[in-house]
Amino acid sequence: MQIFRVGGCVRDALLGEVRKNHGETESALETDRDWVVVGATAQQMIDLGYRPVGKDFPVFLHPDTQEEYALARTERKTGPGYKGFEPHAAPDVTLEQDLARRDLTINAMAVGEDGRLVDPYGGQRDLALGVLRHVSPSFVEDPVRILRLARFAARFPEFTVAPETAELMRSMVRNGEADALVAERVVQELSRGLMEKKPSRMLSVLADCGLIDRLYGELEDIEPTGAALDRAAERKLLLPARFAVLASACRSSRGVADFLGKLRVQQESAQLARLLVELREPLATATSSAAIVEVLERGDAFRRPERFELLLQAFEACRELTAQRFRVALRAAADVDAGALANLHRNDPAEIPRAVRQARVVAVGRALYGDDSLDQPRE
Repeated sequence: MQIFRVGGCVRDALLGEVRKNHGETESALETDRDWVVVGATAQQMIDLGYRPVGKDFPVFLHPDTQEEYALARTERKTGPGYKGFEPHAAPDVTLEQDLARRDLTINAMAVGEDGRLVDPYGGQRDLALGVLRHVSPSFVEDPVRILRLARFAARFPEFTVAPETAELMRSMVRNGEADALVAERVVQELSRGLMEKKPSRMLSVLADCGLIDRLYGELEDIEPTGAALDRAAERKLLLPARFAVLASACRSSRGVADFLGKLRVQQESAQLARLLVELREPLATATSSAAIVEVLERGDAFRRPERFELLLQAFEACRELTAQRFRVALRAAADVDAGALANLHRNDPAEIPRAVRQARVVAVGRALYGDDSLDQPRE
């Protein structure tokens, strides 16, 4: 039985050395370690104290570290999509066979217990060259690999996509292999890519291979949206705000509804995306106290100020405009004592909303313009 470290931890350790040799100090990005066991059976692993956890193929938790150890395996394509595989794990499966089923050469390396690097597909070379290259023609069997490659392009923006890999992805889209993508995996990979340091690279890769046009044509303004996403990354915005920026590539509320309908996005992200598309023009143009209060109300800012702040951050990333007046306005309007006004107009309940709104408009005018009037400045 032989045990090897594989995948991202090997890639990032080697990448750290490459960057160190170039005078860079960036640390490794992958903290989790993955392990492959060659020459063992499931029963042998259990006898050694490993706990089985894999449902689709044999994966075990180490009795002390709780890290995952997978038996070396091959895969046979049995149907469309990422679930259409039949795994085969056996003692005679070699490490090279296990690595061959991986997506990119930079992810198909292993290190043995003796520290020896096993690199049958040129991953170390491609790390040094800064190239994202598929391991084998079986890349086409899983369309999720297109999304994974795009995510790695966002993580390593200095890397290029190998021409033959780019053409392979275009053929997967043309031939319909990408149509088997399921919403859960798309959202998972998109979300991870959005949180990388240069999300625009993910968008450009997906656009270049035709995936966006074929499956997500609602996303139209790719280039400016990519630039906005990079600003969101630089400002370390949370995922819901970044997802809203992505959805802002839709030019209408109908477009964003159709886009969200194709994916199973977390509710917070979906709500923020709808709000950004609905309110981006009012956020850009509202200047009068009344118009600003209307935006606050439409954005549910008084009940959900934290979400409204995410909305403002997403808007600022998209438009390169400041939304500070809305923050000042919200603080001022929130100080209005709605309870006291409700008590004052208790005999005329229908008057309460108008009185509260008018008081908020006055408070905003005073905070922004030093003016108690209801109509300045005019739009």
